[in-house]
Amino acid sequence: MAFIEARSIDYVPLAERHGKAWHLWPIWFSGDAHLATLATGALAIPLGLTFGWAALAIVLGGALGTFFMAFHSSQGPELGLPQMIQSRPQFGYRGALLVWVVALITYVGYNVFNQVLIGQTMAQLAGMPPLATYIAFTALAIALALFGYDLIHVAQRVLAMVMIGALLIFTVGVLATGHGGALAVMGPLKPIPFLVEFFGAAAYQLSWSIYVSDYSRYLPANVGIRSTFWWTFLGAFIGGAWMMLVGAMVAALFPSREIVAQVSAAGDLIWHGFGTILLVVSALTLVTITTLNFYGASLTLLSIVDCFGKIGNMLRARLLSLALVAVVTIWLAAAAGSDVRTLLDHLLSVLIYLFTPWTAINLVDFFYVRKGHYSIREIFNLNGIYGRWNGRGLVAYAVGFCAMIPFFATPVYTGPVAMLLGNAKIGYADISMLIGLPVSALTYWGLCRSLDLVAERAVIAVADAGLEDAPIAEHFAAVGEPG
Repeated sequence: MAFIEARSIDYVPLAERHGKAWHLWPIWFSGDAHLATLATGALAIPLGLTFGWAALAIVLGGALGTFFMAFHSSQGPELGLPQMIQSRPQFGYRGALLVWVVALITYVGYNVFNQVLIGQTMAQLAGMPPLATYIAFTALAIALALFGYDLIHVAQRVLAMVMIGALLIFTVGVLATGHGGALAVMGPLKPIPFLVEFFGAAAYQLSWSIYVSDYSRYLPANVGIRSTFWWTFLGAFIGGAWMMLVGAMVAALFPSREIVAQVSAAGDLIWHGFGTILLVVSALTLVTITTLNFYGASLTLLSIVDCFGKIGNMLRARLLSLALVAVVTIWLAAAAGSDVRTLLDHLLSVLIYLFTPWTAINLVDFFYVRKGHYSIREIFNLNGIYGRWNGRGLVAYAVGFCAMIPFFATPVYTGPVAMLLGNAKIGYADISMLIGLPVSALTYWGLCRSLDLVAERAVIAVADAGLEDAPIAEHFAAVGEPG
């Protein structure tokens, strides 16, 4: 049932939980099956990688990133909280500002990229000027975000069926028209472009981790970690990998064109006009993933505000936060230019650096340190057991991030190790994710060896007594308002 969602960053009581674990499949299939994912699959083709090797890099890299992302999804039913608010036990009540600011930058960055893509699409389909497209596109995405969780789920289920049909027609059509044989030729392996595509696909899939449990937090607590993981993994991996493969395919068939023109031309190989249909369907799913980004940005912005003062009218606060993010996104999109490949390259580089340490710390804490035992009330308590600033998480993040620096490969800075993995002509391979994950995880695990979990769980039992009878918002007065 569609309704304007009343809850925001607060806990979802068990009495309000609904839905089934399989509902996560269409959310993340449609969430990945859109134009931005197509562009990710086309990253390495201009660098000289053949479609065969690009396909292997996409499948392997996509599986790596989705593996970690799906584990974050399983936290939603266990805790009943949005993803970002769950960072307080690792980083502290205010220490979590670090990852929240990074998350907010991510949401805005993706939506700027999505705006530019939709602007190019509508210019090709209808000749619409970019600014008018940005405003109309944003208004539609914001409307869906305002209604919230349930309507987003329904929209994604409908679009999943439409997108599966379009992708099946395209995939079978390309093979039937004889173009599949040429694409199947592997050719010589070019390691640097292969690694660019591998880690591009991994970073892209991992980036959904920052809000993946926002869309599982209303599920009943008894759905289980395993079912939540697998329905999320299969939806995101199949939708993401399939769409990236299509992106690599159209880039290989029409290497001299931009991604929107490539999709249109490749679709028209099947029958004239199917390219337009494929663009329209991909644009529709781009609307809903932009909705997810606006929804997540709103929750993250409210989490930031909550660090410094109690939020009174939550619905009004959601409206204001959505409007603010929308204005900023439109303004940045208008100033961003039209080079979508460069925009995506830069965005994925930032994401892999900033979220690799966070994902390692968050998952180690949930699955190995605290093993899912958290106090919901203490997460909203400024003076609670998780502290204002948690040195363990902040130090582990800093150590993991610094360990990645020699492996960075960006237009601004290329680390000494990255310099050994490529050159200025073909680019540099960035393998920093493989360094940041274990370093951050092991550092955090080591620092938590001194944590008194027995005493912490005793506090949790007392603090969360009667949780289902008293909303979190009413509990602020008892535990100390932020200030």
